[in-house]
Amino acid sequence: MKSEGKIEVKGSVIDDQTRCIHYHSALDIIAIKFRCCRTYYPCYHCHQEAAGHEPQRWPENEWNTKAIFCGACKTQMSIREYFDCNYTCPLCRASFNPRCSNHNQLYFEISL
Repeated sequence: MKSEGKIEVKGSVIDDQTRCIHYHSALDIIAIKFRCCRTYYPCYHCHQEAAGHEPQRWPENEWNTKAIFCGACKTQMSIREYFDCNYTCPLCRASFNPRCSNHNQLYFEISL
């Protein structure tokens, strides 16, 4: 799960743990690699402001892709690992914001 090299997180990032101007609580420490541009952003709003194109959601058959970045330990994990981690980084045990799940439909194709 350890990252290879430095990961660039674009958007309105305000600190080195990937918090942004839109979401900046102590728990807002993940960034998401957007499927459309293969670029990490802290949130949907940052992507909308900076990318210049519409986002694409990750289909379930691609959830093994490393597309979640822990801002605390700088580790990439797969979407599936993120869904299975119970809002805690599997490597460093940092807590993630459970309210991010309210926005899953913006990033991932979710079957009802």
